[in-house]
Amino acid sequence: MALLDIITYPNDFLLQPTREVENIDGQLQQLIEDMAETMYAAPGVGLAANQVGNPNRILVFDEMSDEEKRQYEVIINPKLIESEGELISENEGCLSVPEFRSDVKRSARVLVEGVDRRGKPMRMEAEGFRAVVLQHEIDHLDGKLFIDRISSLKRQLYKRRVKKQQKIA
Repeated sequence: MALLDIITYPNDFLLQPTREVENIDGQLQQLIEDMAETMYAAPGVGLAANQVGNPNRILVFDEMSDEEKRQYEVIINPKLIESEGELISENEGCLSVPEFRSDVKRSARVLVEGVDRRGKPMRMEAEGFRAVVLQHEIDHLDGKLFIDRISSLKRQLYKRRVKKQQKIA
């Protein structure tokens, strides 16, 4: 297993929608393992393939973040089928948007369809924090960042701060 580099904002690769996975092979299985290892090392609760420079529609997540009980889940070609209700995801953050957190309006419940790492069709219902994690990672796969879901004022302040940091570096 290898730790992968996590791409951070303002890298344009994060804004590209991912492509459907057509072939689940050994190379893809290795990518999934490496993504999970990278997610845990970061540490984070979810990771989309485009966050590590891969253009495929894959996400891994483990919202428990308990080192003793690591059991990440994988969804390949996830699609948000239904969503209902509303909640505020307080202090949401992202491995690709470091050192910034904000409240984000999300759906309280979601239904996601896709395939597992063996190619078997799957449906997953989620609510609360688990629903937030799935929405956040599917947004990545669609080329959206959580900062696209906050007020334009907060977004502009963050973008300005990043530009200033890039000039200093």
